Amino acid sequence: MPETLSPQQARKLILHAQRLPAGKQTTKPISATLAAIEALGYVQIDTISAIERAHHHTLWNRTSTYQPQHLEQLVEQKQVFEYWAHAAAYLPMSDYRYTLVRKAALQSGELAHWYPRNNKLMADVLARITAEGPLMAKDFDKDEAVIKRKPADWASKPAKRALEFLFMQGDLMIAKRANFHKVYDLTERVLPCSVNTSIPSDDAYFRFLITRFLSANGLGKASEIAYLRKNSKRAIQKKLNAMLEEKSLIEVTVAGESYVTLTEQLETLERPIKRNKLHILSPFDNLLIQRKRIQALFNFDYLLECYVPQAKRQYGYFSLPILWDTNLVARMDCRVDRKTKILHIHHLVLEANLQKTAAFHLALQQSLTAFLIFNQCDEYVLHKTTHLS
Repeated sequence: MPETLSPQQARKLILHAQRLPAGKQTTKPISATLAAIEALGYVQIDTISAIERAHHHTLWNRTSTYQPQHLEQLVEQKQVFEYWAHAAAYLPMSDYRYTLVRKAALQSGELAHWYPRNNKLMADVLARITAEGPLMAKDFDKDEAVIKRKPADWASKPAKRALEFLFMQGDLMIAKRANFHKVYDLTERVLPCSVNTSIPSDDAYFRFLITRFLSANGLGKASEIAYLRKNSKRAIQKKLNAMLEEKSLIEVTVAGESYVTLTEQLETLERPIKRNKLHILSPFDNLLIQRKRIQALFNFDYLLECYVPQAKRQYGYFSLPILWDTNLVARMDCRVDRKTKILHIHHLVLEANLQKTAAFHLALQQSLTAFLIFNQCDEYVLHKTTHLS
């Protein structure tokens, strides 16, 4: 019979796996950052800068000594690299070989890229980087015939599309970023020679996807592990069943729903959670990526409304979920004014499940002090508060 977990136990399992709150730090700051990336499996990169960018925000919540330059240093040291998880992300170099499955599928045409293949342009781009060394997309601007109409976004430039295609299929890697612009170089010049570059078997690949997801997320199901991995759910479910038979996984139920977890994960239920610790999360935080999962396990209905027309927004442009006492209990729409160094909290929304409001506001005040420093602000202004009923 599957073991039954209460919703609170399930959340505890998830939060321990997600390193929320972070444990006591005993290593050097940059080592702690690397350990956080290795534990999470990836950290999503996003360009929105209403506050400090998402990849920094996510890591800041996992290690108290995090500094934005850590990512740059880890890329330079070739301990992390950029590639695709469910979106653009930083990944630990130890996971590199498992990206080869997607790269091989793109090269063979088995997996479609979002850009059409232009073999001649790709060859020209590759030849220039081979001869000249690392280049950015703007280095190709004078070489290409710019489309007559005004481009809607960066993707309209053919050379940039070619660079991204070569990057996604593995011919190029991102050697570094310059003012957040990607600098591309040949994979053979970026990749450490010690890295395993053999393509894993299907069995090894799906076992990796399952164990990587569960170690980072505590528990899950095939549909969650297959999230945005086209045509993979059936193979993942088959491997899940095999791992259940060999007892490397355990089936558990939460509120009538069936999940699996790693055998050793259940041991974390014996460890306490710091209930007075409050976390102001990025909308792109690993905990929140799958909205249906968060709705089911945390009873938190979340939508990032920056992609919603202004007139239809309910909570605000860039609303940050707030985690407290193992629950998602609030959200606040924030934007940094970098000229005045003021963090504007345009709308603080308290969920209906928030009971101890005085204790919450104390915890929020304490977290805001650190959040201001992280965002290089001197003060904050709270414009509006709503408590949902």
